[in-house]
Amino acid sequence: MLTHVCWFKKGHQHLLQGRRAVYGFIKEHRNQFPVEKMCRVLKVSASGYYYWLQNPVGLREQKEQQLVAQIKEVYQQSKCRYGSPRISFELGEQGIRASRPRVARLMQKHQIQSIIRKKYRVQTTDSSHVFTVAENHLARDFQAERPAEKWVSDLTYIRTLEGWLYLTIVLDLADRKVVGWALSETMEAETTTVAAFQMAVRNRPLFLSLLFHSDRGVQYACSAFREQLIGKPVVQSMSRKGNCWDNAVAESFFKTMKTEMVYHHQFATRQEAKLAIFEYIEGFYNRKRRHSKLGYLTPCQYENLLNNQTVAA
Repeated sequence: MLTHVCWFKKGHQHLLQGRRAVYGFIKEHRNQFPVEKMCRVLKVSASGYYYWLQNPVGLREQKEQQLVAQIKEVYQQSKCRYGSPRISFELGEQGIRASRPRVARLMQKHQIQSIIRKKYRVQTTDSSHVFTVAENHLARDFQAERPAEKWVSDLTYIRTLEGWLYLTIVLDLADRKVVGWALSETMEAETTTVAAFQMAVRNRPLFLSLLFHSDRGVQYACSAFREQLIGKPVVQSMSRKGNCWDNAVAESFFKTMKTEMVYHHQFATRQEAKLAIFEYIEGFYNRKRRHSKLGYLTPCQYENLLNNQTVAA
């Protein structure tokens, strides 16, 4: 009798936890007590129990498992770079409704974590030179209404076991797209800033005035680079001395790239690094990476949006 009383108390506790918990309790004790009797005492139907026995995962759990699989797919496609905001938006673009808090909860539950940001140390180019320094015309106004209105540029260092690589980028503030970039084994202007600027002009010819902003480094102030601006509608702008915030968008790109890719690779050769950087800029960042400042569109998507607005106007 005491055994039956204890059993009923345990069964009643499971009943309070939910119907499927009751079914699990019945399954656990079916060799001790008749199923029909347990169902009657615990106020569940025997048919419901037997249906659950064939389909132990409820509809809600099935939907959650499906959503987790979809979250993992987007996560893997981003090479573990996306957190809950971008995954939630990407799912929405695929017609899958999932709020950011729900995605965040499921990612935490299933230990799906985006790449952890390491502390990024700002690297500046050599500003100790005899060349003229341009005024800071940009003045931290990082908004642009049209492509090729404002470009920002910077140079950073990439370590490999063979030695250093130097990456220069030119980024358009209108759509945050990297429109020009160059990799060099030296810090000479011809293979860094000049090469990146030439690529940018090829990709986006200059028909209207352009504000070109950079730091005060010698690669931007030297004659070799300034000769590239002659005959073009370009106004050169430079950050104030020692103030990296004046070029925050370009610095932010490098911080993102190094966090999401560079810091997690040990490049054995320069060629290995070059291939990885090409894939990141052209294969991922410009075409696939959703940008919070662009309403979670990619730079290429936002570029198309701006071009369509121009045509419509």
